[in-house]
Amino acid sequence: MKDMLGREEVLSVEDAKGLILKSADFILPHEIEIRIENSLNRILSRDIVSRENLPPFARSTVDGFSVRASDTFGAVETAPAYLNIPHEILMGEEPSFSLTSGEAARISTGGMLPENADAVVMLEHCCTVSEKLIEVLRPAAPGENVIQAGEDCKSGDIILRKGHRLRPQDLGVLAGTGITNVWIYEKPVAAIISTGDEVVPPFGPITTGKIRDINSYVLAGMVETAGGTPVNKGIFPDNYDVLKEVIEDSFKESDLIIISGGSSVGAKDLTAKLINSLGEPGILFHGVSVKPGKPIIYGIANGRPVFGLPGHPAAITVCFELFILPVLRMLTGEKNNLYSRIKKTVRARLSKNISTGSGREEHIRVMLEQRDGGIWAVPVLGKSGLITTLVKADGTIVIPLHKTGLQQGAEVDVELF
Repeated sequence: MKDMLGREEVLSVEDAKGLILKSADFILPHEIEIRIENSLNRILSRDIVSRENLPPFARSTVDGFSVRASDTFGAVETAPAYLNIPHEILMGEEPSFSLTSGEAARISTGGMLPENADAVVMLEHCCTVSEKLIEVLRPAAPGENVIQAGEDCKSGDIILRKGHRLRPQDLGVLAGTGITNVWIYEKPVAAIISTGDEVVPPFGPITTGKIRDINSYVLAGMVETAGGTPVNKGIFPDNYDVLKEVIEDSFKESDLIIISGGSSVGAKDLTAKLINSLGEPGILFHGVSVKPGKPIIYGIANGRPVFGLPGHPAAITVCFELFILPVLRMLTGEKNNLYSRIKKTVRARLSKNISTGSGREEHIRVMLEQRDGGIWAVPVLGKSGLITTLVKADGTIVIPLHKTGLQQGAEVDVELF
């Protein structure tokens, strides 16, 4: 089977990804400094180093009494340890005293331990004899019920690495160490160009033979979800000069260009010719053994990655997840990690037999159902040009290149949308 460039073998998905990685000499966007309250899901452009200990002092994790642990050794209910209570530690204040042998001090959760105290006894493990005397009914080990100064992180520790996507808990550690501004990469800009004489905007009536633009809206949502900024350049006719002008204009403001439509072989399919005309190295592959999405084009022109996608919505989503998403992640500056690869995958059982004969890696849309105490993947069958099959589906499963199908009940990994 030949690919769209006339080569004898169509590229496998893995080989196509390998070509993308080899060509990935992309320039990261500029970095900017922003406040942490605006930084959720942004990518750090510099390591974050703690400037102080967290917590800055030893503090109690329970309500009770701060003690010298040695004063409680051997305490049991039948022979408790008796401790005097000359002090109470007020929240938000530094104790102005130190404990001596046989003394304890009342303390609340989060309170600062006084000097010489090395443990806290919970209220539940004490009995009040009088306002100034308690019985301790069980021993406390040194450090028990205490978070030590710097136990969370120490001054000088790297707490977050360059390339990390900031999560809610990350904002918490930044605030806790007094870091209110961070350096992050600006979001990469993806220009989205829709082609086709038959495609019209979604608003207003349409005439026979025309179809409303779907793909640019799908692509814009996927780009934004991936951490990029989509710029919808509009809908353009299948005209070489017009398309060349809009692509050249896109180079001025975009880090990535996505052309929807015009990737298959035909008299009006100009994308491949355009990419090759815009600079070296031009097209790196045209055609991959994947269904849907075989006619996908990838190239580099004017130092920027350019993708030409088939016109069917299902092919758009498969090609984006397989090929465009990795490029976008590189352009955001995000470092690859296991979490980002597996967080959108769920294990399920296939609800019915599926057979294939395409000779391509096939991506089947499925919806998830919970039944019989487990999760089942139910195929959502339909042509790749149907947008509602994507709406009904929760994700896709993959039938590998050289398999002819999957049996009902087989365990599958569902890649969630």
